[in-house]
Amino acid sequence: MTETTEMSWPELARVYTRPRVIAMMFLGFSGGLPFLLVFSTLTAWLRDEGVSKSAIGFFAWVGITYSIKVVWAPVVDRLAIPFLTHSLGQRRSWMLVGQIGIAVGLLLMSFIGAADLYLLSMAALVVAFSSATQDIAIDAYRIEAQDEKYQGAMSATYIFGYRVALLAAGAGALYVASFYNWIIAYQAMALLTLVGIVTVLLIAEPIRERDSLLAEAEPEGQSWARGVFNSVINPFVDFFSRNSGFALFILLFIAVFRLSDIAMGIMANPFYLDMGFSKTDIANVAKVFGFFMSIAGAAICGLLVVKWGIYRCLLVGAIAVASTNLLFAGLSLLPAELSYLAVVISADNISGGFAATAFVAYLSSLTNRAYTATQYALFSSLMTLPGKFVSGFSGLVVDAYSYFEFFLIAAALGLPAILMVIIMMRRQA
Repeated sequence: MTETTEMSWPELARVYTRPRVIAMMFLGFSGGLPFLLVFSTLTAWLRDEGVSKSAIGFFAWVGITYSIKVVWAPVVDRLAIPFLTHSLGQRRSWMLVGQIGIAVGLLLMSFIGAADLYLLSMAALVVAFSSATQDIAIDAYRIEAQDEKYQGAMSATYIFGYRVALLAAGAGALYVASFYNWIIAYQAMALLTLVGIVTVLLIAEPIRERDSLLAEAEPEGQSWARGVFNSVINPFVDFFSRNSGFALFILLFIAVFRLSDIAMGIMANPFYLDMGFSKTDIANVAKVFGFFMSIAGAAICGLLVVKWGIYRCLLVGAIAVASTNLLFAGLSLLPAELSYLAVVISADNISGGFAATAFVAYLSSLTNRAYTATQYALFSSLMTLPGKFVSGFSGLVVDAYSYFEFFLIAAALGLPAILMVIIMMRRQA
């Protein structure tokens, strides 16, 4: 736990003027840009082209790539890229490779379009894989670039940049598609990858203190395979030894907490379009207005974590996320009025921002700083994998029944998380 400081508020605010803290805002933009382009923005494109909801639902499985990044995280952590790593360093070289892969994948998606869904899915997979690889490198850079006392500021600027990127890839892409077409929209998004590329070329590689620690701990001449074994296995041994028999319960909770949120998300844009809202309406209300509501929810939770603690905020977040799915069920029975949409979007984004902030605080509390990168990769992979898998069937549910029944099911998927938070609260007490 960090110690309290006697610094004044103006002195504390100056932490946001540090070059690497500022750089994290642009790296956050680079990290957030691809996400919606292979998720909800892509589903809006497909639905706009007349693709069936069942086929759209299966595209959610592209996002599973983000959920299994822990598999190749040790490679990104230790393997040097010929020519690039020598000149840029381990973190920057992998970030640059990921960004180039994202740009190429987005351009391929714009050229292929909805005419060939198989090739489009392969191009989307290139974007998702490159994006997940970039995330691994950015997370490691964030941890290594600044001391622990600056990690809060690094995370704050990263999240802000990430949210701005979601706004660009959500509302921005919808605006461009409305005035021009989806091909130009995705090419414009590919151009925005220059933000991250330029940032990587300008920032300095962090000093990797962990490498010197490993060199001291491991005998000279020890095999590379043994080093990889220690890097991969020790973080998991540490987690299970610290949490003993409760470790599996914690991992199960991480897996189900966002189940309701992710399962609902893949059908959000098709739902808005089928309700009769235009792409401009969706951009204005669901993206732009929703952006500010999400930031508000995160800010409220940040204060309440200090006042209430993590577990009470987790409980409020879990209940709120499940409840907003009930609001969507009610919206599906109402006429397409922007005022109704604004109310539901406000509740959804406030609850989503609140729950996400509480959950990140919880995951951070689980992590041992000796193994931050690998353990956080495990947690972040696990928290999205079940939701991505289940959301692949969302289109089938909507086609077989209706949006009303789908949102009821999505709300029910939030019940296990609520019950598990209560169990953890009682265990802590």
